[in-house]
Amino acid sequence: MKNYKKIILAIIIILVLITVGVSTKKSRPTYNDKPISRDEICLGTLCKITVLDKVDEKVLDKAYNKISEIEKEITVNNAKTSEIIELNNAAGKRPVKVSRHTLKILKKGIYYSKLSKGKFDITIGGISKLWSIGTDKEAVPNQDELQDALKRVDYRNLQINEKNNTAMLKKEGAKIDLGGLAKGYIADEVAKVLSNNGAKNAIINLGGNILTMGSNPSKDHWNVQVQNPDDARGNTLGNIKIKNSSNKSVVTSGIYERFFEYKGKRYHHIMNSKTGYPVENELASVTIIADKSSNADGMSNCVFQFGLKDGMKLVKKFSNIEAIFITKDKKIYITDGLKDKFTLTNKKYKLINN
Repeated sequence: MKNYKKIILAIIIILVLITVGVSTKKSRPTYNDKPISRDEICLGTLCKITVLDKVDEKVLDKAYNKISEIEKEITVNNAKTSEIIELNNAAGKRPVKVSRHTLKILKKGIYYSKLSKGKFDITIGGISKLWSIGTDKEAVPNQDELQDALKRVDYRNLQINEKNNTAMLKKEGAKIDLGGLAKGYIADEVAKVLSNNGAKNAIINLGGNILTMGSNPSKDHWNVQVQNPDDARGNTLGNIKIKNSSNKSVVTSGIYERFFEYKGKRYHHIMNSKTGYPVENELASVTIIADKSSNADGMSNCVFQFGLKDGMKLVKKFSNIEAIFITKDKKIYITDGLKDKFTLTNKKYKLINN
């Protein structure tokens, strides 16, 4: 986990796999002979945006500028620009003026916290900071500090005033964590930038949060690879067919994404808001397919918290959301809408018919 270069290399492999099938030959008049594409490190990961239309390459500048704009507002690494740091520091004291982007992400956080009955909780930032998984400070927290932080986890303490564009954490010491929401929201905003600048057919990949726009010129669908949660990044176990002209986002939450090992036990980054420890259930990963990336992002975190049985029940309440559940014992369960769209390519795994 601490070898940043290896992680970036693995993500590059995933980006290449995801864009398989994007042809450089001219299939339709609106497509460019050669897609325009750019990789950049942002949001703490490697991002890639590929546009297939005949548009000015400056559209990529605008797309990455949008990412940078929102990242500055929600980062936890720059107190000079971050509204989230200001919000956390002002907990229990005063409301904080925030941008429309921050306000919308916070609203999403409250929505998914309610949907999951607090299993996923946007105010788990104090717990996340104690674990610091994925950094050089990652460690099993001191129990007294952990119990103290747990007392401050409750999304109902986050108040939003849309009229004044303000947000406030009522309890002192409470902290927001946007880790399960930000990339999805930003991907949707990037899609708006591309569309407003003439790009209708594109792939947006924000470190594994995938959003397909429009059509693939070489096929009647997009191919999105599904990561093998039991193997190194870039090694996949299947693929999903995304029908052309149906914008979709594919987002995965899994125990392989960020973790560390201590005394023979693995600790991953998806936290149980009641115990302060990583979620423990039968799941290795959950992949959500939705119309918006913000919805796929939020749902993937919620559903993982519920486990296989209850997670499947939750997904089936939504007509426009599909899911792939991968268990630790190498079994795969999919929702009905994916039965003719998901292809298993790894013989070590077994697809279970519901």
